[in-house]
Parts: sequence; C-alpha cells; structure tokens
Amino acid sequence: MEAALSNIAAEPIRVRCAGRTDAGVHATNQIVSFTTNATRDSKAWVQGTNAGLSDDIAVTCAVATPESFNARFSANSRRYLYVIFNSPVRSGLMPEYVTREHRQLNHEKMHIAAQALLGKHDFSSFRAANCQSKTPIRSVSDISVKRSGGLVLIDIAANAFLQHMVRNIAGVLMDVGSEIKPVTWAEELLGIKDRTKGSKTAPPNGLYFIGVSYEPDIGLPTTAWPHFLAATN
Repeated sequence: MEAALSNIAAEPIRVRCAGRTDAGVHATNQIVSFTTNATRDSKAWVQGTNAGLSDDIAVTCAVATPESFNARFSANSRRYLYVIFNSPVRSGLMPEYVTREHRQLNHEKMHIAAQALLGKHDFSSFRAANCQSKTPIRSVSDISVKRSGGLVLIDIAANAFLQHMVRNIAGVLMDVGSEIKPVTWAEELLGIKDRTKGSKTAPPNGLYFIGVSYEPDIGLPTTAWPHFLAATN
C-alpha cells in the first residue's frame, strides 16, 4: 500500500494502521492514515491506489483529516466479527473465510456466557502467550452472539484487543455452545487469569476486523460487514 500511495503522491508515503491482525485474518474496514504534501481528490486516491495493489486488498474510500489524526491513537474502539459455519460437513465454497465447527452450537448459551466479558477486565486468560502488550486490561463495550441460518456470528467491540484475544474468546464460547463447558466458563476464566486453563484458540480464517470508531467529525465509516453477511447486519 505504501508503494501504491507513494506512486500517486509522487513522494514517499508511510502509513499508520488502526490495528494489527494475525495471518489469515481478514479486514473489511481497516483504517490507515498518512501525511502528504500532495493534493489529490478522493477519487484519485481510491482508484489510483487500487491500480497499484494486488487483488486481495482494496481502498474503499479516502477522506482528508486533521493533521493531528492518527489511525491508531485517535481510535476510540475497534470491532471484530467472528464467523462460524456450524455444520458437520465442510463448505466447498468459503473454507478460507469462515471457521467450521462440526459440533452443534447453542448460540443462546454462547450469548449469555459472553455477557460476563462486558466491561473492564484482566483478560490474561484470553491473550496469546507471546502477547507484547504491557497490560492485559481491556474494556469490552459490546459483545453478542447470534445465528443466521448455518452461521453463528460473534460480534465484539472493545477499546483495544490483546493478541489472539478474539480468537481465544471464540474458542471459549464454542466450547460453551457445544455444551462441553458451562455457561459460566468465560466468567470463570476471567477470574483464573491463566491462558493455559482456557479453551483452544479458534482458527484465524473466521475472523474479520470490521470497524474502528473515531470522533464523528472525522467522517470515516465506522463499520463494514463482509459482503456475504450484509443482509444479516
């Protein structure tokens, strides 16, 4: 992206991203910011940059922001969506874009269990062993689990996320949904504060970085669901 932007700007460009994702994770609303002396309209930034990008990444919009704006540090919250294809038979259409769970999931129990994660907590039981964050404290502002046909969707927003935090939450909730763990399992793990006691980390292919929240006057879209799920939003 930096190379493509630099070509349009006719000067070196360095970008700052709103958040990092693991290999195999998707982003439908990643936000990047950069400074430039170049003057271009939105169409030029979008279409010109896309002309220099590979097919697996695309710029969808471009807006001018205050000089103080930083995609990472100006963010108020981030939002992720975890998509589970709940079927005993694998999908032949989108194996790279959903996580298949063969066990029948009770999404209502998953939703109830997830509510224990709301608020400010120590998420040590939900962080990767090599997570570099200085603190395990995070504030979850919203989390829900719902079913849409054969898909179970975990929707979560927080001020920030630890490494593998959403994938570890998904693993815990799937164990609750399959009823091998009680509805109190997520709450119990918060108290234990030990990652080794938790559930298996869920695969990356069902995870989507779908939103970043800024002050309203910035003018950026806050959420973008995957196209194949737009009707469920």
